[in-house]
Amino acid sequence: MLADEALARSCAADLRDRFADYNARFRAVTQRARVRFETRDWASARADAVDRIRLYDQCVAETTEHLEHKLGPRATDRALWARVKAHYADLIGELLDQELNKTFFNTLGRRFFKIRGVDPTMEFVALDIEPTERITHPVARQIYLVSGGLARTFRRVLEDYPFDAPWAQREVCAQRIADDLLRRFLSWGPEPLRAVELLETVFYREQRAYLVGRVFGDERFKPLVIALRNDVDGIRADAVIAETDVLAQVFGFTRSYFHADLPTVGDAVVFLRTLLPRKPIDELYTVLGRAKQGKTERFRHFFRHLAANPHEKLVHADGERGMVMAVFTLPSYPVVFKVIRDRFAFPKTVVRDDVLAKYELVFRHDRVGRLVDAQEFRFLRFPRAQFAGVLLDELLESCRSSIIEDGADVVVTHCYIERRLRPLNLYVQEAPAVEARRAILDYGQAIKDLARSNIFPGDLLLKNFGVTRHGRAIFYDYDELCLVTECRFRALPEASSDDEEMHAGAWYHVDENDVFPEQFPRFLGMRPELRDALVSEHGEIFDPRWWMGVQERVRAGGYADLPPYPQRLRLGGG
Repeated sequence: MLADEALARSCAADLRDRFADYNARFRAVTQRARVRFETRDWASARADAVDRIRLYDQCVAETTEHLEHKLGPRATDRALWARVKAHYADLIGELLDQELNKTFFNTLGRRFFKIRGVDPTMEFVALDIEPTERITHPVARQIYLVSGGLARTFRRVLEDYPFDAPWAQREVCAQRIADDLLRRFLSWGPEPLRAVELLETVFYREQRAYLVGRVFGDERFKPLVIALRNDVDGIRADAVIAETDVLAQVFGFTRSYFHADLPTVGDAVVFLRTLLPRKPIDELYTVLGRAKQGKTERFRHFFRHLAANPHEKLVHADGERGMVMAVFTLPSYPVVFKVIRDRFAFPKTVVRDDVLAKYELVFRHDRVGRLVDAQEFRFLRFPRAQFAGVLLDELLESCRSSIIEDGADVVVTHCYIERRLRPLNLYVQEAPAVEARRAILDYGQAIKDLARSNIFPGDLLLKNFGVTRHGRAIFYDYDELCLVTECRFRALPEASSDDEEMHAGAWYHVDENDVFPEQFPRFLGMRPELRDALVSEHGEIFDPRWWMGVQERVRAGGYADLPPYPQRLRLGGG
């Protein structure tokens, strides 16, 4: 066997090479996005999205097996692993995106040693991973000075992003982009824009490609994103996005991850922060497909905030207590922690493994802007004193399989972390009538959007939906979620006698996957004026024939086209 120092150096080199292999495989999948867009091969694009999500755990498993074979019983030798860490830090010191390398190392260490909380001798601590406090290699950009008119400038822009697919009236698209921007920036003057700056990398997701950058006037700038769509007539500009609020939704936590072949991820995050200064860094990493780094950033930022507020208590999140999850939050921080209960109250029939499977389905599914991205965490260590007494009592009583008391700390062995939303049932009670009605109508649209992406929420109660700061209704309670294609949508049978009609329960047979949409309004528990507005605008969702039609389209391979921006931003011909 090699001497300890040589063995540690060899393992460090293996880890560096294994991460480089993962990164190369990640980029190979990402690079296929252009061809998928050009050929309109949306089925393969979806398969690529799932494959890329699976890739990290696959590479970690391969590396774990390699190290176990190489080290044998010394695979859990803490002193040796500390030496490996030191050599690994030297090897990656000059690499780009070294924070990604460090997170890969930490993932392996936590799996080998079952680390609870943070162990700075065995892993890179959060403060070692600060990618966004420096710009080492600014991302490649194209800069266009506006001369000869804005339409001419955008003709040059579109010519500089060639595709192996025909354009549908490229000059018309350039003119529409120019006209739209001139109208929006009229307050900046008669010639409001001086320059256009765009990342060289094209961002792909679902059925669109995006050119991402900024427009400049005199001493000020605004975001600029041009959405491109490839349909039967060819590629064309579908929308122009220059509002920060809309851009936040495009890069939001309810959307699938972009496929963007970025030379350096950290520096791309730095650039995107200039467009979205309120967007958390962890969400930017995640939406760029680096979900594990997103988790690292979320962990780092939250626990730094927790340490800076030692007297603030973790408390129950607002809303009704869940039968499947115990949910808590830190009031000053916009996330919730969801811990699976040991036992589920009647009438819940799911078990713990079912809940895990539902969250895994959401993680891999197209979220179409209507499902929260839930990050799975293990062995989070909290100061015991920071829990409100009533919350800690409940966790210790009903979540013992996920909670460990360890001296002055509490270790949460398994939980999900999500962005905190205002529960819809509370929102409609608190909001002015106009905003409550708008939220209910968007709730109906959310159900339609989910259905068209092959998701049936299962439980449509308002408490299972939340409202974002942009006023969008989002589904976040996944324990009864399933695929639309797994359901059997039925009309309510007609009673054959008075006895049947007056029966207190269901007098007809109901299978496990049977769904009766006509019954939905009975259980939603909303005010009559809100229910009437919902039925008027979205009455189809209470008709089994509508759901069966959705099933037919999904089974035939029909993919929902649900752009992440409002209809008003779509250009002429959209």
